[in-house]
Amino acid sequence: MVKQTLITQAQIINMEQRYRNHFVNSLSGFKSANLVGTQDNSGQTNLSIVSSVFHLGANPALMGLIIRPHSVPRHTFENIKQLGFYTLNQVSHEFYQQAHQTSARYEKEVTEFSATGLEPEYIADFVAPFVKQSKLKIGLKLVEHQTLACNGTELIVGEIQCVLIEPNAIDEDGFVCLQQLNTVAVNGLDGYSAPQKSTRMSYAKPDKAPSILK
Repeated sequence: MVKQTLITQAQIINMEQRYRNHFVNSLSGFKSANLVGTQDNSGQTNLSIVSSVFHLGANPALMGLIIRPHSVPRHTFENIKQLGFYTLNQVSHEFYQQAHQTSARYEKEVTEFSATGLEPEYIADFVAPFVKQSKLKIGLKLVEHQTLACNGTELIVGEIQCVLIEPNAIDEDGFVCLQQLNTVAVNGLDGYSAPQKSTRMSYAKPDKAPSILK
């Protein structure tokens, strides 16, 4: 076994800024890659990639999203607050490079859809744009917003209004197999990986050893 290196809080604080950003962002492991689709009241659209989406509850169906501090213009955050609706569009291998480009700091009047070649898609009467290329699309309504006191980041809580997904990715028990959608995961700020296999385990019980389901 390779001997581990101890890195202290003081060492992290004293790291060069970009090095520290990469290091700390990578520590939490692989995360989902999603494009947040929004628009303002005038119809100006915005698209931004995020890796901070997480499950909050199934009934009601809630998802959380962390956005960096609003110390500079954050078009995604401003649009969500203004319109109250937004979309999450999972990134697949076919367009991850275009998705990554949405992290560039475009001016508000420049929509990332046009800048990257990704296509906006409006479905039914949902007011925020989806990404046509995405194989898993989620429409959400803003239900709560908090500014976290510890570092000024913005917590966005949304209630799921609709889901669009390729049916072959849903197992009989409701499990969504993301490998069927060629989904990519993010490690850190710019590392993209394609999951190779999903192993499901039996429900954990104190008196029974776990087993592999599939």
